Amino acid sequence: MKFDTPATTNPIDQLKVVGKPIHRIDGQLKTTGKAMYAYEWHDPNMPYVYGYPVGSTIAKGRIKTMNVDAAKRAPGVLAVVTTLDVGKREKGKFNTANLFGGDEIQHYHQAIAVVVAETFEQARAAANLVKVDYAEDKGAYDLAEAMKTAVKPKDAGGAPPDTAVGDFEGAFKSAAVTLDESYSTPDQSHSMMEPHASIAAWNGDEITVWTSSQMIDWWRSDLATTLGVDKEKIHLMSPFIGGGFGGKLFLRGDAVLAAFGAKAAKRPVKVALPRPFIPNNTTHRPATIQRLRIGAGRDGKITAIAHESWSGDQPGGQLETAAMQTRLLYAGENRMTAMRLATLNLPEGNAMRAPGEAPGLMALEIAMDEMAEKLGIDPVQFRILNDTQVDPEKPDRPFSHRDLVGCLKLGAERFGWNGRGRPGARRERNWMVGTGVAAAFRNNLLLPSGARARLDKEGIVTVETDMTDIGTGSYTIIAQTAAEMMGLPIDKVAVQLGDSRFPVSAGSGGQFGANCSTSGVYAACVKLREAVVERLGLNASDVVFENGAVRSGTRSVSLAEAAGPDGLVGEDKIEWEKLSDSHQQSTFGA
Repeated sequence: MKFDTPATTNPIDQLKVVGKPIHRIDGQLKTTGKAMYAYEWHDPNMPYVYGYPVGSTIAKGRIKTMNVDAAKRAPGVLAVVTTLDVGKREKGKFNTANLFGGDEIQHYHQAIAVVVAETFEQARAAANLVKVDYAEDKGAYDLAEAMKTAVKPKDAGGAPPDTAVGDFEGAFKSAAVTLDESYSTPDQSHSMMEPHASIAAWNGDEITVWTSSQMIDWWRSDLATTLGVDKEKIHLMSPFIGGGFGGKLFLRGDAVLAAFGAKAAKRPVKVALPRPFIPNNTTHRPATIQRLRIGAGRDGKITAIAHESWSGDQPGGQLETAAMQTRLLYAGENRMTAMRLATLNLPEGNAMRAPGEAPGLMALEIAMDEMAEKLGIDPVQFRILNDTQVDPEKPDRPFSHRDLVGCLKLGAERFGWNGRGRPGARRERNWMVGTGVAAAFRNNLLLPSGARARLDKEGIVTVETDMTDIGTGSYTIIAQTAAEMMGLPIDKVAVQLGDSRFPVSAGSGGQFGANCSTSGVYAACVKLREAVVERLGLNASDVVFENGAVRSGTRSVSLAEAAGPDGLVGEDKIEWEKLSDSHQQSTFGA
């Protein structure tokens, strides 16, 4: 199904289930400890053993030799696999840093070995016995120093790194009121409740991996590349995730170490990255240095705005796209953005909870506050005054919908903005307490998403999709979607997620998970409805699915009867018409 025309009336509009308050499907499972997270699969028929990583003690260089003799002789040890043993490996499509394999050290604490033992404690103790001789090189770790050699990258997440409209320099120079400030944000690391963890079990040349992944198909593809096996030989499962926030979008070292460890030990191996390893063996939000310049008339209208940003990453890495939102958030005829990338020998920089917007909006919104202060204009009114209903860089591209002004006004009303005190006027013991405002912004992202819907002889619909639930309620909203489409109560819908055997979905991340995955379920249910109508020979133009039955005219048949002994299946995926050339799609808040 391709969404390429305006939506018309459809079964979701009934809102009998969608939008209604219900208990989350995963709620009881999680609160009673029955939800099976990656490290918690306990099959009594599987002789699990434990892997513990060894991390590099240098940040740049290469490994000359590794001595694992003492580790191999330690109690309970079954295998020791080193990065030298597996040799240099091809990196996955979505990986910047090398996860495992070869003698090169790209960052501190990089995984260079995994020790497999009968117990976790034995594996950890033996890991401390591994001896490594390095050839250390001088690295770059400070963005303030490295920004001197920063370069203009080829792109910024698919967009150009630089943009310019009008004559910024001239307009800024002639502006009645100007602001020129620099801001910096530090490196930040993920620490979600569930650590990165995987269990790997080989069966001949096939491998099953229980892991914690936001994007099943991405992981599966990159794991196949890293291991050098056929993608179809990999079965990956991730039904519950204890927080991802972007840190589990891409394949990480725990899955790779578990796979190599299991191969060597000939046993299913569990690997959970210890907390100290997570900041250095996953991804982090890179530090930024940003410069904001704003020029305005005495009336408060912005006439010139520029945002420059510097960030760092591993060679071949990506920008922290901190200047992106400044291209779209406020009006101003003369504008410029520029982003530069420095090479740093730190762990991979990548998605972390609103990549780009989190550090970039902070700098922009502080600058807007400071500019409002210079102008003597209320910060809320200053933002409203400079609202735009079109892309400021491409005025012929309107927003599909934009109500930042409404968000600002409603927030100000409910927050008691007009009654606030001056900054620094209120103190509670050792704390100064104030009231502030900031705009919120994110672009709308859309990915194809597939699903399968099965109707059985009991009248139960089971939805299968490799969509994941990172704690955001995917099980529940997918069940609500299917229930609404098929005219069923929510307890007649079962949802199975996070399995590579299911149709490929959008996955979870970037604000695209809920809208894309439920749209894929909608498409699958349309196919299932068509299968029901065809089997029963009903008039498709007047069928109604409600109360567990399908009705056409005076004829009504239960879905259980319609399914028959063999059941019915509907499978499809949602695809999206490209609207970005004609409209800008974004979400806003305050």
